[in-house]
Amino acid sequence: MASAWWPCLVLALLSGLGASGFPRSPFRLLGKRSLPEGVVDGIEVYSTKISSKVTSRFAHNVVTTRAVNRADVAKEVSFDVELPKTAFITNFTLTIDGITYPGNVKEKEAAKKQYEKAVSQGKTAGLVKASGRKLEKFTVSVNVAAGSKVTFELTYEELLKRHKGKYEMYLKVQPKQLVKHFEIEVDIFEPQGISMLDAEASFITNDILGSALTKSFSGKKGHVSFKPTMDQQRSCSNCTDSLLNGDFTITYDVNRESPANVQIVNGYFVHFFAPQGLPVVPKNVVFVIDISGSMEGRKLKQTKDALLKILDDMKEEDYLNFILFSGHVDTWKESLVQATAENLQEARAFVRNMRSTGLTNINDGLLTGISMLNQAREAHVVPERSTSIVIMLTDGDANVGEGVSRPEKIQENVRNAIGGKFPLYNLGFGNNLNYNFLEAMALENHGVARRIYEDSDADLQLQGFYEEVANPLLTGVEVEYPENAILDLTQNSYHHFYDGSEIVVAGRLVDEHMNSFKADVKGHGAINDLTFTEDVDMKEMEKALQEQDYIFGNYIERLWAYLTIEQLLEKRKNAHGEQKENLTAQALDLSLKYHFVTPLTSMVVTKPEDNEDMDAIADKLGEEREDTSVTPSWPYSTSYLSSPNPYYYVDGDPHFIIQVPEKDDALCFNIDEDPGTVLRLIQDPATGLTVNGQIIGDKRGSPDSKTRKTYFGKLGIASAHMDLQIEVTTEKITLWNGAVSSTFSWLDTVTITQDGLSVTINRKKNMVVSFGDGVTFVVVLHQVWKKHPIHQDFLGFYVVDSHRMSAQTHGLLGQFFHPFDFKVSDIHPGSDPTKPEATMVVKNHLLTVTRGYQKDYRKDISVGMKVACWFVHNNGEGLIDGVHTDYIVPNLF
Repeated sequence: MASAWWPCLVLALLSGLGASGFPRSPFRLLGKRSLPEGVVDGIEVYSTKISSKVTSRFAHNVVTTRAVNRADVAKEVSFDVELPKTAFITNFTLTIDGITYPGNVKEKEAAKKQYEKAVSQGKTAGLVKASGRKLEKFTVSVNVAAGSKVTFELTYEELLKRHKGKYEMYLKVQPKQLVKHFEIEVDIFEPQGISMLDAEASFITNDILGSALTKSFSGKKGHVSFKPTMDQQRSCSNCTDSLLNGDFTITYDVNRESPANVQIVNGYFVHFFAPQGLPVVPKNVVFVIDISGSMEGRKLKQTKDALLKILDDMKEEDYLNFILFSGHVDTWKESLVQATAENLQEARAFVRNMRSTGLTNINDGLLTGISMLNQAREAHVVPERSTSIVIMLTDGDANVGEGVSRPEKIQENVRNAIGGKFPLYNLGFGNNLNYNFLEAMALENHGVARRIYEDSDADLQLQGFYEEVANPLLTGVEVEYPENAILDLTQNSYHHFYDGSEIVVAGRLVDEHMNSFKADVKGHGAINDLTFTEDVDMKEMEKALQEQDYIFGNYIERLWAYLTIEQLLEKRKNAHGEQKENLTAQALDLSLKYHFVTPLTSMVVTKPEDNEDMDAIADKLGEEREDTSVTPSWPYSTSYLSSPNPYYYVDGDPHFIIQVPEKDDALCFNIDEDPGTVLRLIQDPATGLTVNGQIIGDKRGSPDSKTRKTYFGKLGIASAHMDLQIEVTTEKITLWNGAVSSTFSWLDTVTITQDGLSVTINRKKNMVVSFGDGVTFVVVLHQVWKKHPIHQDFLGFYVVDSHRMSAQTHGLLGQFFHPFDFKVSDIHPGSDPTKPEATMVVKNHLLTVTRGYQKDYRKDISVGMKVACWFVHNNGEGLIDGVHTDYIVPNLF
């Protein structure tokens, strides 16, 4: 199946705090000199250009932004680009005052070491992270001296896949300020000839669009240009804000005189296949629908709405059934029934009456549906020339279900039941699920997985997916070439070909000087078996591609490499042991050879003069990393990398550490309280964020509070505005969205995201919680030997980014998020010669403090890093507001 795919790009260049996407302060200092229009916080973005060359569906995209620092002091400039998750970055360069910093692709582990070194030295670092439905974000920031210029240039490549009969390039434009020279230039070259080309922008009126946009096509060439003037960019006639904030979409298709098209350049070939006008093969569809308790409410309503619309589109020659699963399994009919008007009417009533209840039994739901399809085929209930499909929708995780709950066992059961006879399509509703399990199970059964996002258009997403598979034209498709004539062929067999999609096969020729080339595509149609033959005359091919100077490089070889890497990475998801190692090695070798940033590589930007210190890194995460891969033990956010925030944490017995960057020093204190006591760590009435911690003691605690060891064993993180609660213990993490809960163990590596929230659990290490871009907490898990006679597991809590929390924030940690001052004098030897004492003045209190060391376990959970600090005695008396008992609260939430 040619999966739906839209190339997408969001371009935003920001300066200072604007990089976070939070509103800027309405107050601005007025300088003595007037700055040019388009200058924001001293930074003028004077040129932004997106240049795309598309040849034979393969796109080469270059995003270039130029800026100058008009301020009298150095300023930080950030470059943000959102690009398709399926795209591979091929280059990134920084040019500062004429000096270019080039990018090099390296194996991920080698790049990671340079990245961590750069972070520890406070240098520039960029990451590519999953950021939306089909997007991932590349971000990098640099410090630019007064009067200096900087140029960012990012290059990425992608194969445009045909969806519903068109290739679509979807650019989301968002410069966030007026730009003197803004343009989008797209050149398209298709050897088959272009049959249609269109472009539109959602953010600009048609009268302005008409003068800013030009589009044309003739023969094999197409061109789109979008160049709004500064006046056309204004949100109103006198405004200085830009209205360039939305979707810019280009769609096109090619001539289909022949169902197949083969192109050969320099010994590499690509074969496109998309027949027209074939009758649709009847389909037998079983919908396996999750109706567990977590589906209650909007999700179930949207599922019903989508299924009702799908029923309207069913053809009379189709057969169908519904399998509903929660803790148990219900079926609409005992066997498949034909989609007659009467049966469809009855099906609509069944869908409208669906109710959510119970847990999640994915295993039995799927096996019931698969068995029903097998029986229908064996009993000749369905037409001989028909195709079977299972579409499963769930918002849950098999691990929290009933019946068989181990994903590996469910995969084995489903694989054995299907036996390679038909595809399984898995739809995962929302983020609180084991998406990688759904994807692996679909891939090994010749289907795909798709995430359905919990937005207002979820029903349209479901309906849209069905439309992709609603019209199979061929089954059992095989693409064949002359024996011993080709090497390194990409995937050439497909269970289904769907109307509106396209099959793409690429490979190498054994003899690139051959005179002719023959390709056959064979498949089973609705009425008979079909063979499509393409004979290529190499001399004619050479003439057809003489306009190659119009395009970029050896594009077919790069297209072959792109497709090969993509398919190797997909196979790798279901491989184990030596097979997985071999697939990884092949994909890594091609990624390095062709300079692609893939999940196995990173791009490192180095200084040209010494080629040693790393300044930026492009590190592709994507869907696989988002759910299952082990992330770095300390996953910094890019905003944290580019400007070292002060940090605050509590760990150990419990030791509170407050970094004071203005002093290049830290303060620390302990809180001695009984096990079971809950302490308020953070409370911000403006953002609605609260963090509380419950104290635990050793297994055999001392009754003497001075010698008793206590720790945090449970943490509660809550957002009143999001109706969200997160309870973290040493055994599990539970999230409540309103009344709906999801539970994960510390054995998971998973990321849960929703609007304004990201929660990442790194297996047996830590949990990172981010609220927007500006508030990031990390919970560190400390594990001890389970049979230890005294000690037990405990938690550490770290605040690594708090710059978006309000001035009203308080709590044992929260009160220190605001700047404060202290002075140390009279440093002298203490009773312990290794720990000097001193006099400190802080908050109008005169205190005796002791120099000591605490451990920071952010980077290394087992050893930790020593942090020097001035220790304030007596439960922080004199440093904290009030006394420590003021911070005792009745419960975690």
